[in-house]
Amino acid sequence: MLLVVRPSSLAGAVTIPPSKSHTIRAVLIAALAEGTSTIINPLDSADGRSAVTVARAFGASVDLSGPDRWIVDGTGGDLRVPDDVVDVGNSGTSCRIGLGVAGLCRGTSVFTGDDQARRRPMGPLLEALNTLGAKAFSTKGDGTLPVEITGPMRGGAVTVSGITSQYVTSLLIATPLAPEATEITVHDLHEKPYVGMTLWWLDRQGIVCEREGLERFTVKGAQRYRADTVSVPGDFSSATFFLAAGAIGAGTFTLRGLDMADTQGDKAVVEMLQAMGARIDVDEEGLTVGPGELVGQDLDLNDTPDALPALAVVGCFARGRTVLRNVPQARIKETDRISAMTKELTKLGARVEELPDGLIVHESALKGTAVEGWADHRIVMALAVAGLRADGSTTITSPEAIEVTFPTFIELMASLGADMRLRGP
Repeated sequence: MLLVVRPSSLAGAVTIPPSKSHTIRAVLIAALAEGTSTIINPLDSADGRSAVTVARAFGASVDLSGPDRWIVDGTGGDLRVPDDVVDVGNSGTSCRIGLGVAGLCRGTSVFTGDDQARRRPMGPLLEALNTLGAKAFSTKGDGTLPVEITGPMRGGAVTVSGITSQYVTSLLIATPLAPEATEITVHDLHEKPYVGMTLWWLDRQGIVCEREGLERFTVKGAQRYRADTVSVPGDFSSATFFLAAGAIGAGTFTLRGLDMADTQGDKAVVEMLQAMGARIDVDEEGLTVGPGELVGQDLDLNDTPDALPALAVVGCFARGRTVLRNVPQARIKETDRISAMTKELTKLGARVEELPDGLIVHESALKGTAVEGWADHRIVMALAVAGLRADGSTTITSPEAIEVTFPTFIELMASLGADMRLRGP
């Protein structure tokens, strides 16, 4: 399939779908908990379903039949050895948290995923699980999926890389159920708000976890998760594409379902775009975004790596140059997003300089053409936003990747007036 986008004027209001990151944590913590949990307003996407796959593999029952809620009967920490290979699809978060869960299981588990997931690094997490008493290794010997893990781990002292926050999140969620206390030291942590989100979940559960900043954690062993009822807020990572569309002049419209008090790091994109000159008003109705006189800024994206593709597009419409820096982890997402955005924006007529840890984007007039989506949901959606203001027609490959986190993206854009349509190759 191809996604064809033409210049459009947007207006109206949309409700942003639920948070992927909260949904995955909700499902997997509920799977470890005693009793029945209710997750209201979960994100029903490929990544959300991957979390369900992991939960079911270790013995939890997950009922997806409700229109706006999932019901999880948890294991109480009494995990079943999976009957088959656990396939996490494209979900790096579900995989890495799942590897921690597998480390608790008395038996051997095997994890795999799709082509992109099998290229994503797991080595530092495997080393940490080995240190804590499990036996974990990459079957290819290169720190990537497929991975085999034999538990249970016991706890102890471990140092883990923070190049992706998901390594830390995995250990923080799993180690409370280990029999002994665990001391986790984090080296060079990136994406700090995502660890903050995980700590919010632990605090909600009453988990005892002493912390020294975000560099050192002491987790009491032999704890339990409890059943919970929780409602998932809107996803600021998904909202970023709509915020970017309004900022570059595609129209004025309102985004609903977002909570500015939530722990999600990507809410910082609101302030970034305001600093660039976008008009974003926050009130009880939601976030109303519209165009302004954009001026390039120097933006540190270490805490908000998923915003890089959309903000690179915004940089094309800002006077001067926009620097997106300190985000080396963008190279180890579904694809190398730094390289991919450089290549595809250049095709559209942008002047982009690739940095080891980011991009420099110069004000540029974009002209629609054929571009590659790299089978990466955030690349596809960012290029679609660019197409709303590029001269002529923009055609993007692999739009099916959007299903990973935002299945209704095209539908919601079209409801605002976007000329955005799927067609056959």
